Formats: sequence, structure tokens, C-alpha cells
Amino acid sequence: MKKAILMFCLISGMLCASAQSPITVMTFNIRLNTSSDSLNAWTYRKDKLASQVLFHKADILGVQEALDDQMKDLQTALNNYSYVGVARDDGKTAGEYSAIFYNKKKLEVLKSSTFWLSETPAVAGKKGWDAACARIVTWALMKDKETSRQFYVFNTHFDHLGTIARRESAKMILHAVDSIAGKSIAIVTGDFNAHPDDEPIQVITDARNKLHLTDSKAISVTKHYGPTGTFNGFQSKEINDQPIDYIFFNHGLQVIEHATISESWDGRFASDHFAVLAVVRL
Repeated sequence: MKKAILMFCLISGMLCASAQSPITVMTFNIRLNTSSDSLNAWTYRKDKLASQVLFHKADILGVQEALDDQMKDLQTALNNYSYVGVARDDGKTAGEYSAIFYNKKKLEVLKSSTFWLSETPAVAGKKGWDAACARIVTWALMKDKETSRQFYVFNTHFDHLGTIARRESAKMILHAVDSIAGKSIAIVTGDFNAHPDDEPIQVITDARNKLHLTDSKAISVTKHYGPTGTFNGFQSKEINDQPIDYIFFNHGLQVIEHATISESWDGRFASDHFAVLAVVRL
């Protein structure tokens, strides 16, 4: 009788686990708000961009290049979401955010913070190494309300010019994931301004390093959907076949789907980057 009860509990647990809802993760460089973009300026794109997030039902959205007014626009359009994060220039509202939006009906943030990719990570606005700009990482400890499982999300934007800065940022984020998340699951989203064969991505994914991360596209159960390149520069299509936007993780995820979202409206895109999406199960 005891064996039968134990077997019933085990089977019930397995069925419950298989029924748990997956989590949809999106990373999106939304392109800062500048009037010099003319018809590609934010005012003409913001509704398109928000509609992509809503249509694809992103539970987690890591944004890059978002200025404070864009954060406010997104918060208004994404009314079932909240966000964590600060701007990079002063740790408040000046400069670009690498913020994390989350579906507040499904997820709860237990704690969060931001650090700078520099030799002094606690100093707001500090440029690191040979970087052209201050760069940040925003992270959050989240809880899935359905399962009560906890996991971490990190979101970042590497420098576009500093080769040393990108390399050192890659090393820094690996150590940050290890020290902050420890043995917990960690998802890392961002615009890394580097192709898969470039040094920063090689540092991040080097399997010889016990701290390495895995590219979600590489292990997706379903074959990758959409372009492989993620930067379009507001041109008619992606610039090349190499991604610079990624969703990484440390362990403990099943990646069900992976896609690059490249919808257009009369030939115009929601940003000069395509969103990258992964549907995962903890």
C-alpha cells in the first residue's frame, strides 16, 4: 500500500511538472529615441515595438538603449508589466537603461540591482577599460508565481567600440552570475555587440570554463526560426547572418523554441535590431 501511494505521488509530481507553463524570454535593443532617425524615430515605432512584445507574450523582456521617456512609454503600453533597472549615466534616469520588464501576473521580483561594467562596478556612470560609454548590467531574482521556483535574470549591453571592454565585460558577467546566482538558474539577455566567433562570446561560451554560459539557440528543441542575423540598421533586411543579440543561461533550462522576430510594417522595423526570443521551461 505504501509503495502504491509513493508511486502515485511520484507520477502526480511528474504530471504537474510537465504541465507547468513555459516562460517566454525576449531581448530587444529598442534603439534610443533620437529625432535624427526621421521616419524611424521612436514616435513612429513605439506602438509597433510594444505590439511585438504583447503578441509574442514575452514574460521577461530585457531592453537595451532605452531612454527614460521610452521606459515611460513602454510602461504605459505594457500595462501588465513592471520593470527593474536604472539609467547608466547617474544610476537614476540619465542615459540608457538595460532594464528588465516582467509579466507581473506571472512573475514576482524578490530583489534586484544594477552594477557597472568597469573596474569599479559600484560607481555610477564609470566607463570601463577602453569603453566609449558607461555600460551596465541589471539583474533580478524572480519567482514564478505558479510554481514558486526562483531564478535570476541578467540584462546587459556591451560597448560598441572597446575591444578590451567587451572582453573584460564578458569575464565580469560570468563571475557576476556565479557570485550572485550561485547554483540557481540564471538567464542572461543582451546586446553583446559581438558575433559568435568574436572573443567576448567565445569567453562566455567556453565550455572549458566551469562558469561558462550556453547559447539558448544552440540547444533549442525546435529548430531556430527567423533570420540568424539580429541587426538590420533600419535597412531592408538584416545586415549579415551573424547575431549580436543573445539569450544565454547557466544550467537548468529546457529551451523549447528560439526565434529572431523580424516583422515589418510597410518595410519598416520596430527597431534597428530584431528581437530575440526563447521559450524555456525551468
